Amino acid sequence: MIYPLNVKNYSELLDICRKIQTDPRAFGYLAPKSNILHFYSEHVDYRAAAFLKQELLARGGDTVVTKHVIDGKTDYSNVLLMGTPSQLKSLIEKLKSMDCWGLKNFREEFSKAFANIFIKEWRIKSHTGREIILSNDTKLMAIMNLTPDSFYAESRIKEDEILTRAEKFLSQGAYILDLGAESTRPGFEPVELDEEVKRLLPSLKILRKNFPDALISVDTYKSQAAEIALNEGADIINDISGFEDNKMIEVISRFNAPYVLSHIKPDRPSENILSDIILYFQEKLKILDEAGVKRGQLILDPGLGFGKNSEENFAIIKNLESLKIFGLPILIGHSRKRFTGKNLFATVALSGMLYGRANILRVHDVEENLTALSMARSLE
Repeated sequence: MIYPLNVKNYSELLDICRKIQTDPRAFGYLAPKSNILHFYSEHVDYRAAAFLKQELLARGGDTVVTKHVIDGKTDYSNVLLMGTPSQLKSLIEKLKSMDCWGLKNFREEFSKAFANIFIKEWRIKSHTGREIILSNDTKLMAIMNLTPDSFYAESRIKEDEILTRAEKFLSQGAYILDLGAESTRPGFEPVELDEEVKRLLPSLKILRKNFPDALISVDTYKSQAAEIALNEGADIINDISGFEDNKMIEVISRFNAPYVLSHIKPDRPSENILSDIILYFQEKLKILDEAGVKRGQLILDPGLGFGKNSEENFAIIKNLESLKIFGLPILIGHSRKRFTGKNLFATVALSGMLYGRANILRVHDVEENLTALSMARSLE
């Protein structure tokens, strides 16, 4: 009898080795063989692609390139690098001696991406003094809509219900409370700043007074609303616009506040949604770097549902690891979105699949989604 085993990490490999009664001295040699990594890159010089294939093959890995690399009938090729961590690390060392054909830039980007995917924990210090600790043990952000028109009616909370709802979510295991005073559902009607603040401020003050240790996020794309919220003790600004309000950068920098940077797809067709999102984040992060915003206070959200169709949403979920190249925690907002049929069961199923992959899940139903995470955790 012979059958495959799903060995997801080094810890699982060691468990199997112990059952086989392998010599413990071999454990160190087995670590690099515990997983195979895949890295994808576009528009690589064909000579560089050929070099990468040759060098990775020599190390026991492989590289997928276009068929015309071998005969030079193409100028560029997309490439897929495949290898164990030790094989890819060895390739990076070899690339240090090669600066031709665009390999210097390839090496620099690949080295950063390779290092970043191994980051397992983030400690984000809020300007309030509270610390946000994120890891592969996925946390839940509870949605608290202070709006009359959010797409999921049961998520709408009246001011006199705020304490009861917050206490319920926190007792059920929510790690962060996310207050939103303006609906951003498809086709939403923007509200004026004064109206947003009027909805937001009383509830924020009540929560901060009654739950002094709770982590509170405010969902706003207006810099003035963000500043008011931060002054009143909000810990995180969750901006779905990707600082469309350019004054948001100054506010975040001045407060040194944790900030969720989100992607919204422009109104045009996308040939590769993952490449589009990565390019978007590269450009946005460069702007934030130049403005003095620290990388250590940022969280990335690929923006499921924002301008994306179902196929694109599922492509993002399936390939979520692609966003780990930035070395930042990832937030996913999939709860009851249109591509799930606005369905609790579909949402919960996706939550289980996202455990250990996303660091924060933004959800309407805390208890049900926490159950899904607990089940997924038991399989780790």
